[in-house]
Amino acid sequence: MDSRLTRILASVTFALAVLCGLAFVGTGVTHMLDDGAVCVQTDFWRNASLASEKLPVSKGVQASSSTTRLCQDGPSAAQRAADLGGELPWLLFGSLALLLFSRLLKAVHRQGPFTDTVSQRLSTLGWFVTLGTPLAGLVVGWSQSWLVGSMAPVVGSGPTLSGSLVLVLAGLAAVIMGKIMREGVRMREDLEGTI
Repeated sequence: MDSRLTRILASVTFALAVLCGLAFVGTGVTHMLDDGAVCVQTDFWRNASLASEKLPVSKGVQASSSTTRLCQDGPSAAQRAADLGGELPWLLFGSLALLLFSRLLKAVHRQGPFTDTVSQRLSTLGWFVTLGTPLAGLVVGWSQSWLVGSMAPVVGSGPTLSGSLVLVLAGLAAVIMGKIMREGVRMREDLEGTI
């Protein structure tokens, strides 16, 4: 890979990581200071209607006619924090993943692609994506299900896993490639030592 292109990609990736980090902080601060309603989407009552069935919604909660959207006027601090749980985990995950990828690209630029540092950073990025994807999905799912439960308490509307798990496969691929690269680096070092 061209060294200049790698340096540019590392800088762009770092800038994107910083922007995601700023979005994380900005979203958290502005949302907690906001005094508007908190809304959440749910598919739990997809086939029910408010007219035909009296669904148990809490005081101050407005439900759409299809009962897939619930809004709480004057939410509590816990409800506002749970609403943030639907956005902030993915912003934090994206920011940290981009930061790790930027560090990987910087190592490639400085030392070349086939070094022990690059293989370690690739494995670190892979493990982060592999473990961070389901963790962020669980936090988002738990936050959203708790928020729905606080607005319309119903037995059976428990936590869910949010987001796509395809990134887990990409993370595992990065871990495997990091291990392969590490073995290649060791073999090259052994070969250089014998010559």
